[in-house]
Amino acid sequence: MKTLRYLSVVLALATVGISACKKSFLERDPIGSLSDEIVANKAGINYLLIGAYAALDGQQTAQAALGGGGPWEASPTNWIYGSVAGGDAHKGSFSGDQPGIDPIAKFTVDASNGFFNTKWRAVYEGVTRSNTVLSKLKEATDMSAAEKTQVEAEARFLRGHYYFELRKMFNKVPYISDTTLNPRIKNDKEIWPFIEADFKFATDNLPPTQSDVARANKWAAQIYLAKTYLYQKKYTEAMPLFDQAITSGVTSNGIKYKLTDAFEDNFDAAKKNNSESVFAIQMTANDGTNTIANANQGEMLNFPYNSPFGCCGFYQPTQDLVNSYRTNATTGLPDLDNYNTTPVKNDQGILSSTAFVPETGTLDPRLDWTVGRRGLPYHDWGNHPGASWIRDQAYAGPYAPKKMVYWQFNQDKYKDAHSWAPGSAINVLLIRFADVLLMSAECHAQTGDLPGATALVNQIRDRMINHPENWLHKYKDDTKPLQGFDPTKMAANYKIGRYATTFASKDFALKAIYFERKLELATEGHRFFDLVRWGIADAALNAFITYESAITTDLRGGHFTKGKNEYFPVPQRQIDLTIIGGERVLDQNPNY
Repeated sequence: MKTLRYLSVVLALATVGISACKKSFLERDPIGSLSDEIVANKAGINYLLIGAYAALDGQQTAQAALGGGGPWEASPTNWIYGSVAGGDAHKGSFSGDQPGIDPIAKFTVDASNGFFNTKWRAVYEGVTRSNTVLSKLKEATDMSAAEKTQVEAEARFLRGHYYFELRKMFNKVPYISDTTLNPRIKNDKEIWPFIEADFKFATDNLPPTQSDVARANKWAAQIYLAKTYLYQKKYTEAMPLFDQAITSGVTSNGIKYKLTDAFEDNFDAAKKNNSESVFAIQMTANDGTNTIANANQGEMLNFPYNSPFGCCGFYQPTQDLVNSYRTNATTGLPDLDNYNTTPVKNDQGILSSTAFVPETGTLDPRLDWTVGRRGLPYHDWGNHPGASWIRDQAYAGPYAPKKMVYWQFNQDKYKDAHSWAPGSAINVLLIRFADVLLMSAECHAQTGDLPGATALVNQIRDRMINHPENWLHKYKDDTKPLQGFDPTKMAANYKIGRYATTFASKDFALKAIYFERKLELATEGHRFFDLVRWGIADAALNAFITYESAITTDLRGGHFTKGKNEYFPVPQRQIDLTIIGGERVLDQNPNY
């Protein structure tokens, strides 16, 4: 999707956003300023639609988010808002680097924090572009009714996505459509019905496959509609949509949905757009722009410090997360309640020059495709050396991120060095099939189908159980991990099992499903939003802060306040921009 031919979109859309990079969505010129002669035709509409897709990553050129601000502040992975705030990871680096993230992680933040304004503007840029497509589509005279319907369905899918992002983050957001004349409107209406309507239209009108792999299809729309129901606890409406997609759904390029044999293939640029990719932002390296804007620019900080990657030491997984992967030596199942009782061994405070023996107890093999640990292969870059790759262990712990880090052997193709920090061609998976299975499992449990819920969770676990050849192996030489299953050459003592019988109760089923999402989707930006929609964020995150604060210094003084911190504040800058005659139009979320 992100190729050179799409760069003309940036120029074409100047009057609806890019040229006004320092303006908010409330300061935009009217959409009608875009010349009808240029865009009110099939080619122009297609360019506008591509521009709406291009906003998915929230990035523009020259290391900046759409609308301005740091690229990481608008990252589509939501690594700050979903994973750092959710307890998957520490901010990382050291206390003086990107200090705006610290109060977000500690829930001491207020509406003046610029990170929120950056994210708000970038996502509303996507809304604006989607609305522009819909507005101009009505004026196109060289398109058939069928062509117009498909474009409308894609634009409404994208608008649904952008508003879903805004709703789950900011709660009280103004709904601006393609027919809105004055964007200074109140944020006092629930927007879930509008999101539902967009995804319903997309489901009914998109084709099951697409000629371009990056375009949304019927199944992606149906799954997003089901996810919208799930967030509203409409389990009976969501479940059949998930289940039909699980049974019959295909990717945009026509591949039947199924879990990949290798968990790690979902985070490998050479294996992207596989059978597990429901909807992904297409990333590309070395695209000719001499920037990393299309190469995971939002993740540019998230590589080990003082390492071959050059920058920057952020996004360090937490001890709480690592402990979650400890398994029972007999059953191979996690300890859902007391996983922090026996912490996984780490090298906190141990120099890289000092000998260290990693954990010898039984662990879920997904751990070492998610977290970089001392003494284990860090992809094919050699064994992680520990402290020498960590900027400040006392501040943020001893671990490194791994899922969005490129491999050494194919870096010539998939690494982008056109910046002071690297980019990569690893796709951002907004929805992957494992996520769908677990959302469906949740619906089955909530509606009383415990055997169905158990089978779906076991399907996730069976991937690793059935494919030990894809567990992390030790190196066979200095450059490559061992290929093929050899139990004597495992990188750690791996043990994973399945839930052998039907979940005993709804409560236990939900507890197991929630924990499975933590393990399977760790550091993919879901955790905070999951905890909030489950209604357990206050208990889970305050327990996490208490535990982790005894290990690192970055979270000390943090506290999640129930009734407030379930949502981030509406940016104060946006509230200020809506003041008319001394009266503000936008309201703040409760207790900010």
